[in-house]
Amino acid sequence: MVDVSPKRTTNRAAIASCKVLLGKEVFDLVSANQMAKGDVLSIAKIAGITGAKQTSTLIPLCHNISLTHVRVDLTLNAEDYSVEVEGEANATGKTGVEMEAMMAVTVAGLTVYDMCKAASKEIEITNIRLKSKFGGKSGDWAREN
Repeated sequence: MVDVSPKRTTNRAAIASCKVLLGKEVFDLVSANQMAKGDVLSIAKIAGITGAKQTSTLIPLCHNISLTHVRVDLTLNAEDYSVEVEGEANATGKTGVEMEAMMAVTVAGLTVYDMCKAASKEIEITNIRLKSKFGGKSGDWAREN
C-alpha cells in the first residue's frame, strides 16, 4: 500500500455511476416489483452501500477508510429499459474515496443482475465509471460528459 501518513486530512467525496441494461421484459417485471427474489431496487441499494463499506477487503491495496456517508440511487429508465445507478462516498481522511464510490455502483449493478438473471441472461452491466471527485492533493475533478 502507498504510505499516506504525510498527507493532510481533508474532506473527500467521489461520485460514480453505471447502467444495467435489462431489456423490456425484465424492465417491466422490475418496475412492477414482480421479480421472484423481491424488491430489486431496494435490495441493490443496500448491497451497494455494503459494497462501499467492504472495498478494502476486496481490493487488495486499498486503504481501509472510515466512510462518513454513502449514497446509492437506482433509477428506472424506460427509454432504454435500464437501471441507472449512481453512488457517492464521503470521508474525512488522507486518501480518496473513488474506489468506494465505484464499488458501490458495481455491487449494486451486480445485485440487479443476480436478482433478475432467472428472467434473462441478456442483462448487461455497462459504463462503470467515476463521474467526479472532490478534495485531496490532486484537487477536484469532473468528467466532461
